[in-house]
Amino acid sequence: MLNRFRNSPGADAALMCAGLLCALLAATAGAGQKIDQPAAKPSLAVQAGQMIMLGFRGLRVDPSDRIVSDILAGRAGGVILFDYDVQLDRPVRNIKNPDQVRALIHDLQEAAQVPLFVAVDQEGGRVSRLKPRHGFPDFPGAEELGRTGNVELTEETARKMGGLLAGLGFNCNLAPVVDVNVNPDNPAIGRLGRSFSNDPAKVSLQARAFVKGLQAEGVLSCLKHFPGHGSAFNDSHLGLTDVTQTWQPLELMPFQDLIRSHHGDMVMTGHLFNADLDPRFPATLSPEIITGLLREELGFSGVVLSDDLQMKAISAHYGLRETVRRSINAGVDILLFANNLEYDPKIAAKVQTLILELVAAGEVEVQTIEASYERIMRLKDRL
Repeated sequence: MLNRFRNSPGADAALMCAGLLCALLAATAGAGQKIDQPAAKPSLAVQAGQMIMLGFRGLRVDPSDRIVSDILAGRAGGVILFDYDVQLDRPVRNIKNPDQVRALIHDLQEAAQVPLFVAVDQEGGRVSRLKPRHGFPDFPGAEELGRTGNVELTEETARKMGGLLAGLGFNCNLAPVVDVNVNPDNPAIGRLGRSFSNDPAKVSLQARAFVKGLQAEGVLSCLKHFPGHGSAFNDSHLGLTDVTQTWQPLELMPFQDLIRSHHGDMVMTGHLFNADLDPRFPATLSPEIITGLLREELGFSGVVLSDDLQMKAISAHYGLRETVRRSINAGVDILLFANNLEYDPKIAAKVQTLILELVAAGEVEVQTIEASYERIMRLKDRL
């Protein structure tokens, strides 16, 4: 299986490019071995590629598929799987049954020089990409778990979920939601039962248990949606989401609690505009919110993942170049292009090229790319 990807067109060039990365990893292998020379730093293209998480179409892959070419060429450090194709309005995307998903993930990893983040939104309840109709067990959502007040049940549920995910090959669950249910009529959170509670302390307790359950099975977690989506009255998938009049500081408490207790491997940004936090840009594009608030004030030193940058809250207001530039300079490490609300098979190549152009033009510092790459690789090392 490995050779059929390695021998595909363009693979030789990709292997040469990725060889720098292999040298870096090899330099740290073998306890007690003396290393006379430091390993060469991976090329900027390799580092930029690790900053891209990509969605794609297909229940299976072969060497001719664009996603395989992107992985081989170092244009994607992660992938995300969906069960539904939103743009085509079809219930066929990447997930059909357990055996098919397991084979798909295996083949994707076979094409990778460095292990991919393989992510899925498996929150339980309404937001579950692995559904019973596909042959997967049913899991309760956050609201249902939160109502019980039973953190042991939440941890056990997340552990079973993590075991399922790990057995299929997923290593990253884009969960839990730690948004406080300030507005139960919120179309993206409250109405879908995605919040544990309207009490931030209860959200913290439940989310900590959820993270522990996932981590027990070796699955990375992702706290979302910073700095808090629970008070919104509209959905950032569809357009600008302004929470200036509704957002409350208490929405930061679960993030603060979980960061302090070292629960949560990634934090996902929300495309939320709050003029009191940043009068110009939504959180994903805001240095004040991502670097200033999340990293400096709350002390988060891990990987920051954007929400889907093709969501209308971003794509309807900013071009691709500006989106890439502003999100990276804000402090985002991984740029997520789910390729589901819209579909661009060349998006990974475009984004990697843009990152290199932005660095060459002095609009993004090399050190910023290197810092993101190092955070990503530290997290991947735990896999």
